[in-house]
Amino acid sequence: MSTHIKRRRFLKQVAASSIAVAGATAAGKWMGGSGEATACVRPPGSLSEEEFLATCIRCGRCGDACPNQCIQPFTEEVALTHAVEPGAAQRNTPVIFPRQQACMLCNDVESDHLLCTEACPTGALQKTVKQVDIIIEEVDMGLAEVDEQLCYSYNGASCGICVRACPFEGKALTAGMWEKPIIDESYCVGCGLCERACVRFPQAIRVVPKA
Repeated sequence: MSTHIKRRRFLKQVAASSIAVAGATAAGKWMGGSGEATACVRPPGSLSEEEFLATCIRCGRCGDACPNQCIQPFTEEVALTHAVEPGAAQRNTPVIFPRQQACMLCNDVESDHLLCTEACPTGALQKTVKQVDIIIEEVDMGLAEVDEQLCYSYNGASCGICVRACPFEGKALTAGMWEKPIIDESYCVGCGLCERACVRFPQAIRVVPKA
C-alpha cells in the first residue's frame, strides 16, 4: 500500500472519529465560535474547508456544470430542507446532500475531467482527470459509514443495494455474509451513491464529510 493511501486513510479516520466524538453526522460542527460552520459534503476536488471557503467565489459554475445536478448553493432555504444550518462563511457555497442527489463522478459523460472541477475558476475545486485510479487517489469528499443497527443486512435480511450502487463495487464497497456492506476506506471517495440508494429510512449508510 502506498504512503499516500496510508496517509489518506489516516486522515479519514481522524476526521470520522472527530465527528463521532462530537456527536455529529452530516450536520456536525467543524469549528467553533460565533461563525460555526456545518460539516458538509463538498464537490469532488475541493480544498480543505478553510481553504475552500477562502477560495470559492460562490459563482455557481460547478453546479451549472454538474450532469447529475447534485451540487447546489448552501442557502438558508436548502439548509432548512435538510435540517442543518450553514455558518456565515458557508452561505451560497456549493454543497451536496447525497440522500437527495449524489455525485455520479461524471459517469457516462464525455469529458476528460470531472466537469465541476473543470468549471471552477479559482481552484477551490482542483481540476481532476476522469480516470478511475486518479479519482480514487485524489477525490476525498468524505467517507461512507454503515449504521449496523439500521442496516437490513446486519439484522437478518439480505439487501446489498448500496454495494451495487457503488461505482467502485468490490473495492470501496464489498458484500459480506448476507450482503453486509463492508467499506474499504482507501477506495471510498465519498460520492454518496450508496447513501442515495439505501432503501432504509433513515438511511443505514451515509457519508461523513471530510474535516
